[in-house]
Amino acid sequence: MPRLLTIEPLTQAAFAPFGTVIEVDPASMRLINGGSTERYHALARADVAGEGASVIINIFRGQPRGFPYAVTMMERHPLGSQSFSPIGGGSWLAIAAPDDNGKPGTPRVFLATGAQGVNYGRNVWHHPLMAVGAVSDFLVVDRDGPGNNLEEVFYDEPFVIPNPV
Repeated sequence: MPRLLTIEPLTQAAFAPFGTVIEVDPASMRLINGGSTERYHALARADVAGEGASVIINIFRGQPRGFPYAVTMMERHPLGSQSFSPIGGGSWLAIAAPDDNGKPGTPRVFLATGAQGVNYGRNVWHHPLMAVGAVSDFLVVDRDGPGNNLEEVFYDEPFVIPNPV
């Protein structure tokens, strides 16, 4: 029988076990370019491991998911962190789970605004990109290089996400 998940607001404190929320932080603001630009500095750090690895920047275009949605699998990247930041401003879901002896535990679902991104820590279980309501583009920063940087695990029983809108 599917298990219903609760959708939580995305906050720094709630998401801390899984990585960093990427959003404007007034404490990090610096004026640059002769005072014409506000720079919000070092909101998250990319973390990559392995000889010959590098940090790359991508655009992912996510198709909107239908709800209720069955979470049947999670993935993690043992050799690097992975960040997702929406470009178009639409809401989306960030789904992460604690490690349970080498497999994902019960997922947590976070409703992110179009002004929030996340940086999943290295080796953190998370669901693939989940756009809500419309096709959405995301700036994605992650690792490129040798080595297997993807592990996928399927749940014995799915978890269900209700409609977030």
